[in-house]
Amino acid sequence: MTQLDVRLDASDGDGASSEGMRAKGLNGNSVGLMGSAVIGVSTVAPVYCLTSTLGSTAGEVGVQMPAVFLAGFLPMLLVAFAYRELNKAMPDCGTSFTWTVQAFGPRVGWMCGWGLVIATIIVLSNLAGVATSYFWLLAGEVTGSTAVADLDGNKAVHIVTCLALIALATVISYRGMTATKGLQYALVALQLVVLAVFVAMAFSKAGSADLPTSADFSWSWLNPFAVQSFAAFTAGLSLSIFMYWGWDACLTANEETSGSSRTPGRAALVAMVVLVGSYLATGVAAQMVVGSGDEGLGLANPDTSDNVFAALAGPVMGPGLGVLLFVAVLASAAASLQTTFIPVARTVLAMSTYEALPASYARVHPRFRTPGRATVTAGVATGVFYTVMTLVSEHVLVDTIYALGLMICFYYALTAFACAWYFRADLLKSGRDLMFKGLFPLVGGVLLAAVFVKTLVDMWDPAYGSGSSVLGVGSVFVIGVGLLALGVLIMCVMRRRSPAFFRGEVLTRSTPALIAED
Repeated sequence: MTQLDVRLDASDGDGASSEGMRAKGLNGNSVGLMGSAVIGVSTVAPVYCLTSTLGSTAGEVGVQMPAVFLAGFLPMLLVAFAYRELNKAMPDCGTSFTWTVQAFGPRVGWMCGWGLVIATIIVLSNLAGVATSYFWLLAGEVTGSTAVADLDGNKAVHIVTCLALIALATVISYRGMTATKGLQYALVALQLVVLAVFVAMAFSKAGSADLPTSADFSWSWLNPFAVQSFAAFTAGLSLSIFMYWGWDACLTANEETSGSSRTPGRAALVAMVVLVGSYLATGVAAQMVVGSGDEGLGLANPDTSDNVFAALAGPVMGPGLGVLLFVAVLASAAASLQTTFIPVARTVLAMSTYEALPASYARVHPRFRTPGRATVTAGVATGVFYTVMTLVSEHVLVDTIYALGLMICFYYALTAFACAWYFRADLLKSGRDLMFKGLFPLVGGVLLAAVFVKTLVDMWDPAYGSGSSVLGVGSVFVIGVGLLALGVLIMCVMRRRSPAFFRGEVLTRSTPALIAED
């Protein structure tokens, strides 16, 4: 394979052209629009997100939970426009990393890439944890044995099961995105169908005497200005933003998608619409059937808020259909566990290809055409992270989700700002360019940056998140800031090992990227 130090105007088959990017050896044209949208929805894992954060969000903002879901959707939508425009110009699997390097330089770009990578490791660990819990819950339901279901409470059994699921997902991802395409379609369809059944049955049972905490619907639930405090709003918004995270997996698969400059952006928007519709319907239905209080089946009950569907499955859907909700959460977490390897592995692949990480991570499996070493490393890092956090903190699921919101705001905001800056010379060419390349990304970036700063201040308080602390400092702050600081440390090490990248000699806006030719 030789490197051509030239600018390439490469057509992707839909008439679009872009600057040449370094080829990675991935399996091109293996995913279409529907497959790309399914990747986006599957990576987000809507049923998993709902069971993990419905309770926490209700605990922060009360009955305004649906309003916060809408508020979280707005910056995500604006940032999605930024991703779409950047992808048209540079369809590279490095996405946020590649784009922010070309807009702001190697150091900012490296940290943006790190933010995406570490956010993905965090969510992979949580996905594995939820999948493990529902595996044993489902096993207990099937066998009719509470002893089997209680195995999830055995820390050693839980960790071993979790590591086994991570290993299985790593192997599947290693073999390529198309290896389980049909299975992904089925799992996403299963999630959406079960959610629809849950919503319908929740609406029908709202107000029942058997569910005394039910609440009557009010349009005020959709008013974000009714949240009791700004601190509560930002905490809820951080969780809401987490619930949309993952749609950009469509973009990280761009080099493997037909029509790489246009299809991923369209798929991301389709995925976003599906998600916001699912979240609003489920949030309203759940609130109507059990309320958002902290007693009984109320969503904010601290005994059940970390895993809402485990508590609501039987009361809402009955003992027979309730099992389907367990299956849906397990399917959601398992499907997302596999597809979530896509963004982290391909970002690491791109960073290595452009010499920001060791060259060994740029290796693509000759048969499966996947970033093999990057995928395996992500799996190992996920297993280690989850094991350590589980042994250190009993509230790892809650605290890492809150920390994840910080990471998401960090790299999404940088990417949005990169769009406005990269296209700054185009903004006055047309009204469309001004809106989609400038104004929308800038507003989305400012909103996410504001949430980032407010969250950073709030999470210093041990009361933020699960309430646990380290030396008097909130554990969410320790996790979030500590992981960003780790990124700075690794960047300093890589700066000594790869000086050319950090001098701006490999990938900058003024220096056309190289493209590899077989």
